[in-house]
Amino acid sequence: MEINTHNAEILLSAANKSHYPQDELPEIALAGRSNVGKSSFINTMLNRKNLARTSGKPGKTQLLNFFNIDDKMRFVDVPGYGYARVSKKEREKWGRMIEEYLTTRENLRAVVSLVDLRHDPSADDVQMYEFLKYYEIPVIIVATKADKIPRGKWNKHESAIKKKLNFDLSDDFILFSSVSKAGMDQAWDAILEKL
Repeated sequence: MEINTHNAEILLSAANKSHYPQDELPEIALAGRSNVGKSSFINTMLNRKNLARTSGKPGKTQLLNFFNIDDKMRFVDVPGYGYARVSKKEREKWGRMIEEYLTTRENLRAVVSLVDLRHDPSADDVQMYEFLKYYEIPVIIVATKADKIPRGKWNKHESAIKKKLNFDLSDDFILFSSVSKAGMDQAWDAILEKL
């Protein structure tokens, strides 16, 4: 499938099922900790500066944001998890919203689960990966901020993340940098393969 990434726009933000787009377009969800670089990932993948608003304040995305890409597919940005300054009640609400989307959405083809290459996955990262494996949702692990680590240490960090996640070797694992655009082509290949 050929996709013109320049033809991309934010379509709508949804709090629950009744707001989801009603059509057959395949969707790829993006999940990760609040400050892992999801917005930068979206902007890099779509060659745009500010399509997804990046913010110094984690926890900005509080709804499911649907991005229409060339009328052929969508990215769905789900609220970042693990952000401490949000009340427990808010976090539970997000959790239910994310879970409802991930477990009931027929358009969903795969989840890009973003982790920070510099750090071991958090308990939330591990839980998200286990959740996706449990529900048999195809997952692509994207390790962001690769530019912040010398290339010679990438393998070491990748191994540590895979070990912590108990990574399934049949899943995709991609090292990514929104600064150097490293991993962008591999990420697109993995995504298009899932559609």
